[in-house]
Amino acid sequence: MADDHETTWDEFRQAVNMTPAALRKHLDSEESRQVGQKKGGGESTGHAMGRRILEIKDKKKADLTDDDYAAMKKVVGYVHRHLKQGGDARKDPESPWRLSLMNWGHDPHKD
Repeated sequence: MADDHETTWDEFRQAVNMTPAALRKHLDSEESRQVGQKKGGGESTGHAMGRRILEIKDKKKADLTDDDYAAMKKVVGYVHRHLKQGGDARKDPESPWRLSLMNWGHDPHKD
């Protein structure tokens, strides 16, 4: 299990390329709240996961739980799948594709 957690930690750190401050600023924006799949008209799945990412990033690695690692795996999977999409939206900094990825902690326009 320790090796699996180490792999997840490494993949999460690569997938989430936004700083906590940048992610917080993005999540506070109206654009962030407007994108993503919403259940029952409430908060989108990605917006909620962005808040979860901030909780994880605020913890020490030694304090991460199995639930945290499960969330981290979900983030990695989403980011990898979403990066394969985008098409022409990749060029637009305000595209829902980019804004949605940013809800999940990944800015595809960041080097």
